[in-house]
Amino acid sequence: MSKKTILVIGTFDTKSVELEYLAGRIRQQGGEVLTMDVSVLGEPQRPTDLSKHDVAAAGGMSIDEVIALGDEHRAFQVMTRGAVDLVASGHREGKFDGMIALGGTMGTDLALDCAKALPMGVPKYIVSTVACSPLIEPNRLAADVQMILWAGGLFGMNQICKSSLSQAAGAVLGAARAVEPPTWDRSLIGMTSLGSSCLKYMKRLQPALVERGFDVAVFHTTGMGGMAFEALAAEGAFCCVMDFSLQEFVNDQHGSLVSSGDHRVTSAGRMGIPQLVAPGAMDLIDLAGWQDIPESLADRPFHQHNRLIKSSVFAAEERRALARSLAERLEQAQGPTHFFLPAGGLEEWDREGQEAHDPEGLKAFVDEIRRILPGKVEMTDLDCHINDEEFVQAVLSKFDQWVDEGIVKRRQKAPQ
Repeated sequence: MSKKTILVIGTFDTKSVELEYLAGRIRQQGGEVLTMDVSVLGEPQRPTDLSKHDVAAAGGMSIDEVIALGDEHRAFQVMTRGAVDLVASGHREGKFDGMIALGGTMGTDLALDCAKALPMGVPKYIVSTVACSPLIEPNRLAADVQMILWAGGLFGMNQICKSSLSQAAGAVLGAARAVEPPTWDRSLIGMTSLGSSCLKYMKRLQPALVERGFDVAVFHTTGMGGMAFEALAAEGAFCCVMDFSLQEFVNDQHGSLVSSGDHRVTSAGRMGIPQLVAPGAMDLIDLAGWQDIPESLADRPFHQHNRLIKSSVFAAEERRALARSLAERLEQAQGPTHFFLPAGGLEEWDREGQEAHDPEGLKAFVDEIRRILPGKVEMTDLDCHINDEEFVQAVLSKFDQWVDEGIVKRRQKAPQ
């Protein structure tokens, strides 16, 4: 097995002991290390492979000019630009096989951008005092980034810190050795869905599309899944998207924590990727399981899915407004867009006898979509539920048509 080189990023002036320990553990396991110092004011205990002078220069300034800014935020933005440039160019030149960064809020802010500069399949780890924190917006995360909580690591080495850092060293080196990166040898379809207790089409669509010679990636639309879906669409990773689960979009419109950001339902359209869209779960607003039910939703039916997530139902007027918002986003698409309207229901819990059953609310949404959907967006109006076989067959029929017409390509170059 060839040796793997790991890029270690951090502020070597204030965290040199921790960073050197991390690098040492990687070397002890047979890996090689490339170090990058992103500090501004101080000096590392020993020289790094990429110095703060190199990073500042790549960011368009000398380190003295960065210091003269006199503002830690502005200074670190310059260092972030430089670090991102060096990370991207270093990977293109084959200088390292994986990345690991260490930091508090400043270091994490920089590391998030560095991770996004690397393609899917390159191991990217961030050891952070704010890992898994609500401080980090979903759209800041690379689609396959791994974050490790740096417990007890704000200042100075200790046994807890060593436990975290030694595991991180093994994780990034092991990932670099074991990774099977995407080969992009088959056209990739990006599909969105929820678990099959709510949305069931993926269980029939995925095998049918694989039989047709396509690869299918299904994203769980509970915030992080939609974020990864949008990020990969923005990179041009998909030959087609089947965006059939849109409750992240409506959650964001109503301030729910279960959101993937305000760019949901935009990336594929902006890139001109052919998109098949349906309003799956657009009748629901989600809450984290630990949240109290807001007073504004107290009189509505709730579905408690598990201890992590629960859902309420949108009122009729809210559904009309959401239909208009969705139409506005679809109208901006630069590529072919086809909308499927399953007028019989949008998710399993809105069937008769279930908690989210609301015929009047569903009718309000359906009527509004029919009224205002942009003329350039084709629509198939279906007298069925989204979980019925009729929906699956309608999707496959349109997809096959697009393949025959050359709209959906059978091969896809690797995203740049």
